[in-house]
Amino acid sequence: MMQITFITNGNKTVEAPENSNLLRVSLREKGGIPFKCGGGLCGTCKCRIEQGREYADAIKPKERKHLTEDQFAEGWRMACQTFVAGDVAVSWPPPPPKPGSTAP
Repeated sequence: MMQITFITNGNKTVEAPENSNLLRVSLREKGGIPFKCGGGLCGTCKCRIEQGREYADAIKPKERKHLTEDQFAEGWRMACQTFVAGDVAVSWPPPPPKPGSTAP
């Protein structure tokens, strides 16, 4: 088993089998990674692997449609397309403020 830490969700840490999909683990364990389609079409599940990038699998063609080489170099991936084989920590941008609300 490996550990996945969801930094943006209060450093919530869960265990998962090796070669798990980041988005599926997030959904199952309420990790909080945002998503819409779950299939690599929308880019909503963009997240940054802050620790353990070496445990992520190869970048998929669908990811290349939403992310740049510079973003990949910084650790950005699409959770729905990324499988990990060791301990990782991920973060993601907070949701934009709703119209009419005041941002902190």
